[in-house]
Amino acid sequence: MTDRPFRFGIVAGQVPDVAALAKLAGRAEELGFDTLLTPDPVSEHDPLALLAGVAATTTRLHFGTFVLAESFRDHKNTVWQARTLTRLSGGRLELGLGAGRPGSEAWAAKLGRQLGTPGERIARLAELIAQLKQDEDRPRLLMGGAGPKLLGLAAREADTVTFTWKPATTEDEAQAIVDRFKDIAAERFGEIELNINLIAAGQDLPTQVQPFIGASVADLAASGAVTVLAGTTEQMVETVRRQRERLGISYFTVNSFYLEKFAPVVAELKGT
Repeated sequence: MTDRPFRFGIVAGQVPDVAALAKLAGRAEELGFDTLLTPDPVSEHDPLALLAGVAATTTRLHFGTFVLAESFRDHKNTVWQARTLTRLSGGRLELGLGAGRPGSEAWAAKLGRQLGTPGERIARLAELIAQLKQDEDRPRLLMGGAGPKLLGLAAREADTVTFTWKPATTEDEAQAIVDRFKDIAAERFGEIELNINLIAAGQDLPTQVQPFIGASVADLAASGAVTVLAGTTEQMVETVRRQRERLGISYFTVNSFYLEKFAPVVAELKGT
């Protein structure tokens, strides 16, 4: 479906401090990964503040958010921070934006903010993107979601789109989701990079994430779920190639726990 070159990234969900994140970023850069991304918040820390440490200690690695919750922040301040990180890093910031995940209400309340209705959040997100696009140094934009309104906004504005896959999503189901997005994006579809964020990768699949996803990772792998990349390096490489050909997905990210396990796939496929 696409001949877009592969890109690979890690998502650093739990880091105690900026030194730990900088060390992780250095190793990711050494292994050839393209990006290091952080959720919002990161272990109760502000991701944009932490990412300044990544900018200062790496030279090639791109970095960003997966994804920044619009509702947590003032728009003008967010644009200012994004501009600063983009300029000072030589354009390496990739800003992931979202309308807030389930459970965001409590964190928003800590910050003295309110999420609002889904429609209000999407409208505010569109306003933030419009402000970002006024800046010549705007970062690359990643957006994710599942609903038609959010995907419609992503189709118009995003450079990269990640889908909110259910853990048990099969390739056939993923194909249907991509096809629907292709219809939404219309002539822009070929310009948009598609991402999948993997729950797990490799042969030794974990059990510690099962309470959070409500399923056995081994069972997901056995059922052919696209959210788990299981097997040897050769098997994972074959799967990644097939998913690019069939689904148009060329950008694969995985939890930083799998940094070393996923590195052989990166070495085999990076830039191809």
